[in-house]
Amino acid sequence: MALAKLDAVVLDCPDPRALAGFYAAVLGGTVEGDDEWGDEWVNLRVPGGPTLAFQRAPGFVPPRWPAADHSQQFHLDLTVPDLDAAEKEALELGARPLDTADRSRTFRVYADPAGHPFCLCAG
Repeated sequence: MALAKLDAVVLDCPDPRALAGFYAAVLGGTVEGDDEWGDEWVNLRVPGGPTLAFQRAPGFVPPRWPAADHSQQFHLDLTVPDLDAAEKEALELGARPLDTADRSRTFRVYADPAGHPFCLCAG
């Protein structure tokens, strides 16, 4: 029997609403503010998945890819039906390529607008 159930994955960032909007455009879902926390915390309710939450972090320093001295801490793997089409849309939304040169691989690595790494994976 599990001790707990995953409720949310939380990403620190400088602008929670903006980053939630980026991921809403990528994943779908509904961006919801929290009256108690104002602009310090925003949730993205993703259909069929856990909540992504975004927390304001003063002095936020984005991770680097790849860099052992600035660990990425975590990254998101996002499955897509067409890597080329998904890449085009992600870049238009503000993603930055980090490791995309090898087009024979089944994944490509990007940074979201706040600098968190994520992968688009062929599915």
